[in-house]
Amino acid sequence: MAMSVSVTGSSLGDGEAPSSPWTTPQLLLPCLLLLLAWIAARALEWAWLRPRRVGRALRSQGIRGTAYRPLAGDAPLAERLAREARARPPLPPGCHDVVPRVMPLFHHAMEEHGKTSVTWMGPVPRVTIAEPELVRQVLSNKFGHFEKVGFGQLQRLLHNGVSTHEGEKWARHRRIVTPAFHLDKLKLSAESEFRLLDLLRCTQRMLPAFAACCADLVSRWEGLVADVDGEPCEIDVWPEMQRLTGDVISRAAFGSSYVEGGRIFELQREQVRLAMQVANKLYIPGYM
Repeated sequence: MAMSVSVTGSSLGDGEAPSSPWTTPQLLLPCLLLLLAWIAARALEWAWLRPRRVGRALRSQGIRGTAYRPLAGDAPLAERLAREARARPPLPPGCHDVVPRVMPLFHHAMEEHGKTSVTWMGPVPRVTIAEPELVRQVLSNKFGHFEKVGFGQLQRLLHNGVSTHEGEKWARHRRIVTPAFHLDKLKLSAESEFRLLDLLRCTQRMLPAFAACCADLVSRWEGLVADVDGEPCEIDVWPEMQRLTGDVISRAAFGSSYVEGGRIFELQREQVRLAMQVANKLYIPGYM
């Protein structure tokens, strides 16, 4: 014999509401486990499986490189090589072998694995090419397959243009700007000649500012030599050249001295330093 029972609101306890099946611990725990499993699978794919597949695909094409290390990539190797490069004595006069000093990781990879080699920026491979034909082929590609090295979330604050676009967006912008560089457009017309003459006149008006900045630099160096009574004096020219550039820009463009505009250039140097620090770190969403 079958019997049906209807439940009304009065049959429930006072103040009680019917429980939802999605709020019971029996279903909440499996959902949480599924979410954790999905996150773990995505992390495994990003940090291990995909880099291994890409590495095998590159090796199958004959491209060798450094071995992939999970998450860090070649960051420890790059830091060690950079530290060793900074510890070397200065280059002798007339020597221009600067590549091992300024690009130690890429120089090491090309020395060990050839001119076409692979290094790892975290789980992302970088293919370094030094053959002119390959470089021409990559740069003349019109489909946007050439991926640039980005700065993550910081890129939107520093620069966002044709040099950083990728894929279809890069191809579209390239099609827009290409006509401006056709040979017919680059030929000087009468109007362009007048503009060129105006530019030369402006440059001539800036020459006194250039000369004054260079004279100040030479005077400062002569003062440094005089302070040591004619003894050999060593000068770090890198900050001096930065100061000269800032002084020239300030005087020629704004009519002020470097001291007055020094705060602006100091902030710019600080921005570049912070950008380089961020570029050398592994980006973790929400961490910075």
